[in-house]
Amino acid sequence: MTVQDERLDRKRKLAATLRLFGKFGFDEGVAGHVTVRDPEHQNRFWVNPLGTSFKLICVSDLLLVSHDGDVIEGKGLLNTAAFAIHSQIHACLPHIDAAAHSHSVYGKAWSSLGRPLDPITQDSCAFYGDHTVFEEYSGVVFDTREGRQIAESLKGNKAAILQNHGLITIGHTVEEAAWWHITMERSCQTQLIAEAAGQPKLIAHDVAQKTRDQVGTPEVGRGSFKPLFDVISAEQPDLLN
Repeated sequence: MTVQDERLDRKRKLAATLRLFGKFGFDEGVAGHVTVRDPEHQNRFWVNPLGTSFKLICVSDLLLVSHDGDVIEGKGLLNTAAFAIHSQIHACLPHIDAAAHSHSVYGKAWSSLGRPLDPITQDSCAFYGDHTVFEEYSGVVFDTREGRQIAESLKGNKAAILQNHGLITIGHTVEEAAWWHITMERSCQTQLIAEAAGQPKLIAHDVAQKTRDQVGTPEVGRGSFKPLFDVISAEQPDLLN
């Protein structure tokens, strides 16, 4: 694809991700943001504007933001927390092109425990040894120094549980970051339900590692997102405007 085609494809996948997050109830007021790096300008990323519902996001609503905080394209407001966190992720992790954060219900609930997810299902094994708990909650993230700490915690991991806050996932593509966020939220829900019912049986270490290598790869992340993209695009084609 040309750079222009690649940019449009990334923006479409980003808008679809935000619509899916709205459909799945991951929105909470103005909280939550998803970004994807621009394919031409590596020090710029596309992000949803502050105050626009996930459920209404269109491609034309997206903002292009520099790592210095300048809005290059778009007319909406830039979420200060989105900039503080995502600018540092994109700057510190040049091999990563996308990041997703929301205040989803089960992610928030699980984050209050300050624990990593256990390998209790095939799906949760995608995160086995591949996520971390960021324990330094200090309020809304307005400081890029804290954003950099979050970015550092993500090195070598596909996700972080932000204690008392929520979930954040990253990926080589927006599809990958989106899928990890969706399935991590469901894994939090599953473990909360299982622990409410009793004591879950853990998958053995070697089996959990093998399963992670089967279900936790970038290819699986992209492939798992495709059916969701197809459905949301058919149901809500205006998102592509």
